[in-house]
Amino acid sequence: MTDIADLSAVDLAAAIRAKAISPVEAVEATLARIDEKAELNAFMAIPAERARTEAREAEAKVMRGEALGALHGIPFSVKDLTNTEGVTTTQGSALFADNVPKADAVAVARARAAGAILIGKTTTPEFGHKPFTEGPFFGRTLNPHSHAHTCGGSSGGAAVAVAAGMGQLALGSDGGGSIRIPAACCGVVGLKATLGAIPNLQAPDLFGANSFVGPMARDVADTALLFEALVGPDRRDPYGQVPAFPERRLSQSEKPRIGFLLRCGNILDPQVEAAVVAAMRRAEALGWIVEPIELDLVSLEPHFLVFLRSLLLARLRSHAERAPENLDPTLLATIEAGRGYSAADLCQAQFARTDCFAKVQDILARFDLIASPTLSAPALPVGLDPLGQIDIAGKPAGTIRGAWYPYTFPFNLTGHPALSLPCGRSSRGLPIGLQLVASWHADRYLLDVAARLQSALAAPH
Repeated sequence: MTDIADLSAVDLAAAIRAKAISPVEAVEATLARIDEKAELNAFMAIPAERARTEAREAEAKVMRGEALGALHGIPFSVKDLTNTEGVTTTQGSALFADNVPKADAVAVARARAAGAILIGKTTTPEFGHKPFTEGPFFGRTLNPHSHAHTCGGSSGGAAVAVAAGMGQLALGSDGGGSIRIPAACCGVVGLKATLGAIPNLQAPDLFGANSFVGPMARDVADTALLFEALVGPDRRDPYGQVPAFPERRLSQSEKPRIGFLLRCGNILDPQVEAAVVAAMRRAEALGWIVEPIELDLVSLEPHFLVFLRSLLLARLRSHAERAPENLDPTLLATIEAGRGYSAADLCQAQFARTDCFAKVQDILARFDLIASPTLSAPALPVGLDPLGQIDIAGKPAGTIRGAWYPYTFPFNLTGHPALSLPCGRSSRGLPIGLQLVASWHADRYLLDVAARLQSALAAPH
């Protein structure tokens, strides 16, 4: 029965509606796959009996001929940073080992309202503070393509779950690339939608928000299916006030204009360069217009660190002072670094954020999309210091954030929708990701372009 776990969400939804597969079979297949792949360590909690109960209820609705939601009976997982009613949400930390929220986060509630069945909570580094999914509370989550290389983070468990068939769909979150980084490392699709398109009320500062909840899946169609269940306004979110999102779609005859950002002030692995250049050649073969652009994103890293470190200091200072032994040493170091910033530093970071937004807007006035590598190199070896320096292509490249994922975190600050799409593999078989970025509220257009490009990349060359 576990081959059901390898079906796409779109195909599984159709099979459930046709009564060819029952939600009970889908849930059992997923639970069996989770058990089979337990060594990957992708889950923090698995509410198996609740999932089975909900599957039986979902099956009964199908048999009674009731109206079904778009995700009816489809198993999905939720990153352990995102609240789930009645299911432990630990933030990847021993501090919250017994935390059981009383309500679902908005995105979780919307997925469940569309009929999806929560299969488990996926691993994340403590409070999502680093791009490797590992920590003292749960250990290390393994990349299904190579246990010697990171699965990325901080939505590593979510990416591993969908890559290994442990649920067709996953909810990740992205505060600096945390959906797109593991999507690239694990060879799946991940979308950070427009700021406010998918409300995220857990952020402590909704006005300065740069953290997003979003869909992850094995292909673009499944990602779009989950996106449609999640998107929509919420009066409680200051960026979620738009009553109806523009319906720009990619027409059959349209030839998108792509601004191609190959480097952004960083060193680039030759295999990544070859893969993304080949993807752009496939786009040109479709008749799309691809032109090189320049944008320095690496220089934004010091300003991004002001936001990251200051936020963690504000949230966790009391915990760090009272019980430092309960926190990941790299989290403690990140919190401590936050003590060195002033209010003026925070204002300067806001100025830099605004400047980056203006530059991206200028590019998107001339192009429909920005394309770039998702990461400067494929998945890094496990065991690296996330606060340390790395080499890329045999050359010292700088800090992991500025060197490995300078393409991702700037778009958390600008709020533009950004998607990571698999576009090849390294000589070691490690997935390589292509990032596509669109204008605010052009999420559906972005998904349309990604779907067409995905088909082109899969076609024989």
